[in-house]
Amino acid sequence: MSSERNIQKYRGKVFREDREVLNGHRSAVFWFTGLSGSGKSTIAHEVEKQLFDRSMRAYVFDGDNVRHGLCGDLSFSPAARTENIRRIAEVSKLFTENGTICMCAFISPLEKYRQMAREIVGDADFYEIFITCPLEVCEERDVKGYYKLAREGKIKNYTGISASYEAPEAPDLVVDTDKETLEESVAKVSGFILEKVGFQAVQIAQKKNSPK
Repeated sequence: MSSERNIQKYRGKVFREDREVLNGHRSAVFWFTGLSGSGKSTIAHEVEKQLFDRSMRAYVFDGDNVRHGLCGDLSFSPAARTENIRRIAEVSKLFTENGTICMCAFISPLEKYRQMAREIVGDADFYEIFITCPLEVCEERDVKGYYKLAREGKIKNYTGISASYEAPEAPDLVVDTDKETLEESVAKVSGFILEKVGFQAVQIAQKKNSPK
């Protein structure tokens, strides 16, 4: 409870476990990190469609989309980047309580950002997926021209050019989009997510069908 605002959390009558039983799968957060152009959003949205086709509840939080709404007031300063990650981690945590598989596609360039997200979501529900790709390949894929503008100094604090990127030391999954086809990368991520959220599927089904 906040001593300043006198706010208490309210727990309703429908719990996360109930929603997971209804969905037939666990909820969790899969945090995609990597350089701009590495393939984070492309892979996440392809996986989202595959999960949807399986009647699974899944949603992609895309970095660009979030910047247009929830985090539209934030710059790209270090403090604003921290707040951007904090907000989306908090929202993702709420979505897991709703029984949703969350795929968060954000550069999140520093280890401290990703660690903060993990701490907010909770270690048991957080999986880090490193989408790795050489910078020069990411620049070749840059249809928006951001890397070019960054090289010209027209965009400040651009990750990979004028701001550093710290690769994860021990991600839960590594996807190398320079060496894999899109189909291979999507299959790898989809299989990983199904393994993590589906291993309780039998137990959930048994609970759902058990006599009251």
